[in-house]
Amino acid sequence: MALMQPSYGIQSMLKDGHRIFSGLEEAVLKNVDACKQLSQITRTSLGPNGMNKMVINHLDKLFVTNDAGTIIGELEVQHPAAKLLVLASKAQQEEIGDGANLVVTFAGEILQGAEELIRIGLHPSEIVGGYTKASQKALEIIEQLAEPGSETMDCRNKEQVVLRMKAAVASKQYGQEDFLCPLIAEACIQVCPRNPENFNVDNVRVAKLLGGGLRDSCVVRGMVLKVEPLGTVKSATKAKIAVFGGGVDTSATETKGTVLIHSAEQLENYAKGEEAKIEELIKSVAESGAKVIVSGGAVGEMAQHFCDRYGLMVIKIISKFELRRFCRTTGSVSLVKLSRPRFDELGYVDNITSEEIGGARVVVVRNESGGNSISTLVIRGSTDSVLDDVERAVDDGVNCYKAMCKDSRTVPGAGATEIELAKQLNDIASKETGLDQYAIRKFAQSFEVVPRTLAENAGLNSTDVISALYAAHAGGNPKIGVDIEQGLSAPVETRDLLVTKYWAIKLASRAATTVLKIDQIIMAKPAGGPKKNPGADGGDED
Repeated sequence: MALMQPSYGIQSMLKDGHRIFSGLEEAVLKNVDACKQLSQITRTSLGPNGMNKMVINHLDKLFVTNDAGTIIGELEVQHPAAKLLVLASKAQQEEIGDGANLVVTFAGEILQGAEELIRIGLHPSEIVGGYTKASQKALEIIEQLAEPGSETMDCRNKEQVVLRMKAAVASKQYGQEDFLCPLIAEACIQVCPRNPENFNVDNVRVAKLLGGGLRDSCVVRGMVLKVEPLGTVKSATKAKIAVFGGGVDTSATETKGTVLIHSAEQLENYAKGEEAKIEELIKSVAESGAKVIVSGGAVGEMAQHFCDRYGLMVIKIISKFELRRFCRTTGSVSLVKLSRPRFDELGYVDNITSEEIGGARVVVVRNESGGNSISTLVIRGSTDSVLDDVERAVDDGVNCYKAMCKDSRTVPGAGATEIELAKQLNDIASKETGLDQYAIRKFAQSFEVVPRTLAENAGLNSTDVISALYAAHAGGNPKIGVDIEQGLSAPVETRDLLVTKYWAIKLASRAATTVLKIDQIIMAKPAGGPKKNPGADGGDED
């Protein structure tokens, strides 16, 4: 029998099967490389001319999009350091709803700069110190770059809203922003509460209907349900609504049991009794004042017959989320059991009607007054993939509206702000005396990634564009950006929200410095038994 070899050092402390990576080569540079690989995936999707990615997730669902939030969410990143960038982009998505690509691209770029500094001999802690100082300076500078007068905005002024929304929508649907932005702005303004800071993104819904073109899209003040009313009653006005989450059927009213029937007469009496019971229940609902019944489950044939007899409109909503949204819109309470609803459990709508939009029958629920109203963007398109991509653009636009309700300040877009930040940070770096100056200069150069990528994605010579931008900004014109249509640098019309850039810089620099501070990776032995050999046919190896 072989003697057990004694283990020394860290091996004696941890369980068998662990792995340790330490030092610059094994830990820091490997982490930086993983983050660079992730940022290269999203980088080519930055800006209006960003390329699409085709992602097929673990459920075999196909995504064709240039939306970084969707791409990163579906990639299932395994590397722990790259996951930090994913978490930063998700934080940006939740905080602002736009700019996820900027976070990952910028973080990848400053980590690449850090790698170059490490290779020439700087210690990661010196780089982290310089990066922290540079990011604080950048956040101070960007506050000063806010355009005068942009802080006062009327959230119900369509022109001002469209101006701030255009950049976000154009990055997803370039060429369609002039049509989409006014629609999104109209939908948002319709449901904007008295205090705009309380704007709820969930109040703007999207209904995707196949067929037609994007230009056939429209805004409906109310909720659009992709269902048809059951029965003969197809519309109701100024109607009270009863919602039954458990369905409208006899099985919902009776307890389970066994009935022994001996003769035809008994069978007839049993059927009549059941019929009388369901009629009594439907009649009690009608007497409560309700004109519309909404069911979250099955609607029985007999129940449907009596609903038609008492002139009740019946709608079936299978989705629990949609049912909850419907209850919030109409102010109704979802009842578990089919019974007479109390007055305070009934909802109300101004108008509920069945309409045809592009060959599809839908139910439109309209509530003209009240802060709980919902507006719906009905999007038309040729394929599901196109509809999904337009929906992401709408989502970005709505999130932009929410952000501008809290902070409406704008900065010049099209890479102008980034070049101005790079120029001013370079000036700060040249005044520094310690090793921080190298890190600050690299941080400043990292901002060039935005105008460079915009130029590359538009097929322009990025070196010429960057040098022209620096020359213009050195001449004291901070509003010069990349004109992707003319192929040169020019004063830009597009405006980006300051708050989007602010959070992107903050989250990206924090994620990057966290990655640089890691000098050891200790991985425990994975849980579970030995892994099955993929080539085995299910039998024992012996």
